[in-house]
Amino acid sequence: MAEVRNKVIIPIGKHNAHKAEFVSFSHLKDDKEHVALVFKGADTAKVPLVRVHSECLTGDIFHSARCDCGQQLDEAVETMAKSGGIILYLRQEGRGIGLYNKLDAYSLQDTGMNTFEANKALGFDHDLRDFTVATQMLNALNISEIDLLTNNPEKVSALTQAGIKIQKTVPTGIFANQHNNHYLAAKVSVAKHTIALTGHHDESDQEISDKSKGNNKS
Repeated sequence: MAEVRNKVIIPIGKHNAHKAEFVSFSHLKDDKEHVALVFKGADTAKVPLVRVHSECLTGDIFHSARCDCGQQLDEAVETMAKSGGIILYLRQEGRGIGLYNKLDAYSLQDTGMNTFEANKALGFDHDLRDFTVATQMLNALNISEIDLLTNNPEKVSALTQAGIKIQKTVPTGIFANQHNNHYLAAKVSVAKHTIALTGHHDESDQEISDKSKGNNKS
């Protein structure tokens, strides 16, 4: 049975504006070093807001524009720093295929494949992530009922089947740009993510427009 291993409060965010309690675990199913970030004592809340976030080195750390992972993580941090919540940060890079294989998939995407077609061409299923560890982490924190911050129905299904009651789902923002539109469209069409792309303005285009307006001010 998974257990809490340690807890430590760490200042995080720009200018260390926020604090989160980082929780490590023992006896997780895959023996990887997954962590929970707990904001404002949310592990004692009756129904905490939870984000299950899979590691994305390119997006989370280097702010890659080819996905929306880093922006979703930043959004979760900002939201939970204000209102409380828990981020389960899972070490499952590239939907479980690993960093190097993800970069190989990027190369195939440059030829016109979408993210799922590229994974298949490399011999992988659409999604190799195992959300059992997320359930184990919640159980170790004595949490059985949550609000889930996600657009991914697979996370809802996996946690529900594992016995976690999801009171409601809360959608993430839509972080589209000229580099990830194809990626987001594939998540909608193949994995049935609830992302309303129709009529959504490209963020990069909006930024250019805003800058242009600023430069034209007299």
